[in-house]
Amino acid sequence: MGSQPMDPIRLAPTDRSPLVDFDFEAGHLQLRGESYPEDAAAFFGPLLQALRGYLAEPSPDPITFEVGLAYFNSSSAKALMNLFMPLEDAAAEGRSVTVRWLFADGDETIEEAGEDFAADFSSARFEMVREQPA
Repeated sequence: MGSQPMDPIRLAPTDRSPLVDFDFEAGHLQLRGESYPEDAAAFFGPLLQALRGYLAEPSPDPITFEVGLAYFNSSSAKALMNLFMPLEDAAAEGRSVTVRWLFADGDETIEEAGEDFAADFSSARFEMVREQPA
């Protein structure tokens, strides 16, 4: 029994959309880069659908969602919130969920955005990760 493992979603970054690496089997989801797609709903919709499908299958495996966006627009922020909500719900139901918010040292805009998102979480663990410039 049991369901098939979900296929990973891997999208290369573009000028307007981030790298996406959702490795469901490993429980590791990642967004990196810049996010201001022409149509945020069209870009993020399939990701949200896949995430919901993944979370619908009960699993003891921990999930880590790493978000390292150097820039994102308000529609992307809304889409991120939509991705975070089912993760928070899963955490409330006992799943181990960690969201890692990566921001460049000195980037107060992204740091503050992370703190705003962090305030919406009570069950999932939200880590602010300050990255030193390479």
